[in-house]
Amino acid sequence: MTRPGGGGPGIPMGGVPGEKARSFKPSVKRLGGRLATRRLSLVVIFAAAVGSVVLTALSPRILGHATDIIFSGVIGKSLPDGVSKAQAVAGLRERGDGTFADMVSSMNVTPGTGVDFGALGSTLTLVLVLYVASALLAWLMSLLLNVTVQSTVRELRTEVEDKIHRLPLRYFDTTPRGELLSRVTNDIDNVSQSLQQTISQLLNSLLMVIAILVMMLIISPLLSLIAIITVPLAVLATAMVAKRSKPHFLAQWKSTGALNAQVEEAFTGHEVIKVFGRAQEVADRFDERNESLYASSWRAQFISGIIMPTIMFLGNLNYVAIAVVGGLRVASGSLSLGEVQAFIQYSRQFTQPLTQIGSMFNLMQSGVASAERIFDILDAEVEDADPESPKVPVGDAGEVTVDDVSFSYRDDAPLIEALSLTARPGHMVAIVGPTGAGKTTVVNLLMRFYDVDSGTISLDGVETRDMTRADLRERTGMVLQDSWLFGGTIRENIAYGDPDADDAAVMAAARAGHVDHFVSILPDGYDTVIDEEGGGVSAGEKQLITIARAFLAQPRLLILDEATSSVDTRTELLIQKAMQALRADRTSFVIAHRLSTVRDADTILVMEGGKIVEQGSHDELIDARGAYFRLYNSQFAGTVTADTDG
Repeated sequence: MTRPGGGGPGIPMGGVPGEKARSFKPSVKRLGGRLATRRLSLVVIFAAAVGSVVLTALSPRILGHATDIIFSGVIGKSLPDGVSKAQAVAGLRERGDGTFADMVSSMNVTPGTGVDFGALGSTLTLVLVLYVASALLAWLMSLLLNVTVQSTVRELRTEVEDKIHRLPLRYFDTTPRGELLSRVTNDIDNVSQSLQQTISQLLNSLLMVIAILVMMLIISPLLSLIAIITVPLAVLATAMVAKRSKPHFLAQWKSTGALNAQVEEAFTGHEVIKVFGRAQEVADRFDERNESLYASSWRAQFISGIIMPTIMFLGNLNYVAIAVVGGLRVASGSLSLGEVQAFIQYSRQFTQPLTQIGSMFNLMQSGVASAERIFDILDAEVEDADPESPKVPVGDAGEVTVDDVSFSYRDDAPLIEALSLTARPGHMVAIVGPTGAGKTTVVNLLMRFYDVDSGTISLDGVETRDMTRADLRERTGMVLQDSWLFGGTIRENIAYGDPDADDAAVMAAARAGHVDHFVSILPDGYDTVIDEEGGGVSAGEKQLITIARAFLAQPRLLILDEATSSVDTRTELLIQKAMQALRADRTSFVIAHRLSTVRDADTILVMEGGKIVEQGSHDELIDARGAYFRLYNSQFAGTVTADTDG
């Protein structure tokens, strides 16, 4: 069979889709655009951040005033009592202590008077109020930012989920499930964490840099110039490191997706791996991809981690220069001790947000790399839209007409060419042929999982491309070779075929699908809970549940793709009898390898190389002694010839 995603013609397998890395700026702009839809919250967040930063920036200056009060009190106590400040300064100059005299002349000091504790208490109380108000505004900003970011990520996750349902089957055929799961889970979570942490840190840090710079300029333009010298050096270092770390973060998340795909594949096929003794090979492949993830991760983290120590080193050099020059300015009387103390505190606070901005680039690069992988999904080409004025077949006869249909998965590898057939209402059409002949592809075209390249497929006289996909599939029931169950009870899994069905209808479908004979011996019966992998029931029992689900749907068009391949011969005979009742007045397409299951088909289509080479009833095809005759003999007479290989 041609099985999309399973090695069918034209379908590339096993690789992560090629990723073309976009630049940093467009991805950040795109994320920012999603946040910008909540303008009111962003305005309040920004206002709260500004208020918090301004109050925080004012505090060191006021604390410097408290230092001046204490220092003035200590100096004043050391001067003679009963003289004026001018007389005390003159006396100091007469003693030859000119430097001390210059410092006293610039101070607000009263000779003989100690520390003014009343003024000191009022100043410290004001600082405490500023710190409390700043903390409350910061808390408000954090709360609103958390709500804004999480709401944005929730919408992003919803949009990705919606997009996945609108992607064509071709996308899933060419994308490993583990890779897709990694993008939908790991990458979205990483974007959430990155937005939450970086926006808060960057907003605070940028505002703090501006506020502190203003305060430093007010205190001393000269010292401010010394402090600012380190800024372009820090920005240059950050930009260089960020540029070098970006490719490694992309490689890190790409390797994460590949590793997840490997783990998902190994866990799903665990029994097969054990049976064929390939555990070591799987382990080696895991080690290889794990090593690739390790290499890209440590490079990304190491290179981006250089930013913080570099900025800290520049900040320490800046601190030494300010301390030396500031001390000289205090000695000359140009600045007070409190002003220099406040400036040194500002200089440390000035380098701290720069350090935080640098360290945030680590997280930002990782988050943007994940965002780009998510945008790859959102930008993927979706299915062609349904027609604006869809047609609806008149009646529910279920006649299917395939007229001169051609289709290929790749332009350079033709698969189905000039296929024509007619399935009459109530007829059973069996499709047989060697592997790769195009049997499952025909089903995919009937269901519009893929659209034909040329020709038409019609249901009751209406071309399927003129119908909505929902309408087409609502009229169709399908049972695949690979059964799919979801986590829930057996009753719920059967009812999936028709959510509006009552319990009596569910039980009738279960009996028709021969589910009842094994459910009756289960302790909880139809309320037995099974997991997503169908744990607790055998492969054949899972298949019976999916068949009962199709019975319950009561479709006009029934498609069975090796639907009885997992059941025993006796159960298969029972199901075939049930199928005969189900197929009454319905058109059915049956794909089968075991030709014994299709002997009673009204029409048997024999496919080879994407073409129908024979068609007719079982007896007619046996009498023709052609391709079907050879296939039949290969199964029941043991005469395998070169013509039947495929």
